[in-house]
Amino acid sequence: MATRINYNYEAAVTHTTLQQNERLLNRSLLRLSTGLRILSASDDASGLFIANQLAVVSAGLEQGNRNIQFAISALQIAEGGVSQIFDKLKAMYQKAVSAANDINDPNARAALQKDIENLRDAILKIAQDTEYNGTRLLNGTFNNVKIHYGARSVQTLSISIASVLPQHLGGYVAENNPAPVYSNNQDLATLLRDPDNGNNPYSVRDGDSLRFTFTDGTQVTLNTKEQLGYRFGGTYILDASTIANTINNNPTLQSKGIRAYAENTSVADVAFTLPVDSGRRVTIRYYVGGERVFEKTYTSAPTLDQFIADINDQAGGKLIASKDSSGTKLVLSTPNGETISVEVVNNNATSNVDLRTLIQIGSAQNVNVAPNNTGSAVKVGTLTVMGSEKFTVEGGGIAYFATATSGNFRSLNDIDVTTNKGAEIAMVLIQSAIRQVDTIRSQIGSTIINLQAIYDAQAVAKDNTDNAESVIRNVDFAKEMTEFVKYQIRMQSGIAMLAQANTLPQLVLQLLR
Repeated sequence: MATRINYNYEAAVTHTTLQQNERLLNRSLLRLSTGLRILSASDDASGLFIANQLAVVSAGLEQGNRNIQFAISALQIAEGGVSQIFDKLKAMYQKAVSAANDINDPNARAALQKDIENLRDAILKIAQDTEYNGTRLLNGTFNNVKIHYGARSVQTLSISIASVLPQHLGGYVAENNPAPVYSNNQDLATLLRDPDNGNNPYSVRDGDSLRFTFTDGTQVTLNTKEQLGYRFGGTYILDASTIANTINNNPTLQSKGIRAYAENTSVADVAFTLPVDSGRRVTIRYYVGGERVFEKTYTSAPTLDQFIADINDQAGGKLIASKDSSGTKLVLSTPNGETISVEVVNNNATSNVDLRTLIQIGSAQNVNVAPNNTGSAVKVGTLTVMGSEKFTVEGGGIAYFATATSGNFRSLNDIDVTTNKGAEIAMVLIQSAIRQVDTIRSQIGSTIINLQAIYDAQAVAKDNTDNAESVIRNVDFAKEMTEFVKYQIRMQSGIAMLAQANTLPQLVLQLLR
């Protein structure tokens, strides 16, 4: 019992305890009123640090997902533009297919060419004008664009959209047309014998080949005689039509988008004349591939019109004869680019027969078949190889592509469907452009899917991060309410005991009575 009146220890201790309880009660009250367990760093220093770091991550994840939404919006705009370009390319392809039909006259083909040019202009405008907030998306400048998706540094995704401008859409084309071979004193069989026994560059020997090489390292080799030419007597003769068929039926080359086109048109070098001496004969034989399609012996000089009619009547469409724009030169063509050969048996007494009047040879000397002699000439077709991707083609031992030749890029701007050949090439170029556009479109779609997956993952991560922060920062109401009630009871008890402690010094007065 206290017997001092100048210092009431019990009251002082009770008051100190009361102050502590009051502080705890007030803190509990603030926690309950704010819902926060950490009101200041003094409440939980390490917990505050961890919670703040989690809050920063949560804010970063939230903004990263906003960035993803912006990127997806831009890509959706780009995909819509590419979709429109695909529709225009499909219409262009249909026009090119129509133009490839020789039923069309020049006016019809000119109209189709104009339609294609209008569609090409539409593609140009779409590629130039498609944008997101001023950023061009389809003209090739949207390249290596970084989309920051994460809460931390260097959490980025690189996006590139290749150009779909007409000048950047198209394919690759390699073309070769070997010079004709001829002899003014050999028949065709002798001219075309195997080069092991002569010098004919058109003969196909064992080991000859045509090899394709692609940028990914893939190689395809055509290396059998049947793949490169036709049989003539005891040898095989190079033939553009045979090679084109081989290429177009090769599954690997098809998968690479490779197509081949063969054509053979011979425009005589000089005006037509076929002299026949009185009482003499001149025999002309034409071959298409390995087949003789025309043979006629003339006992008088025919006119060009008569000669053309004779060929067309006998050849049955396998060799087509006409005359050039001047009306003086013989023009020959084959339906599928087959090799054209001519053999002249000159039984004249004094007159020469000029091979250049019967087949295109080019600038050449000694092309006259002398009297009582036989001459011959061969012209292979032009072989055009087209592909969607860059390629190199090289002929080993054959006249086509004797040196490695890379396909030259031709764009939609180079399309010309005013001829059958141009339309056939246009079809491949447009097909290649469609493949490019489809590839770009699928890449855009894949990127959108990827970004959406990242968005969903980060949304879950943000929820879990917010929950982790909440566990540290926010108050557990059930527990805190229990604490609050405890502090309330302590305060009530403390105040009551303080009142009792204050009355203790009054007992000293009992000693003064």
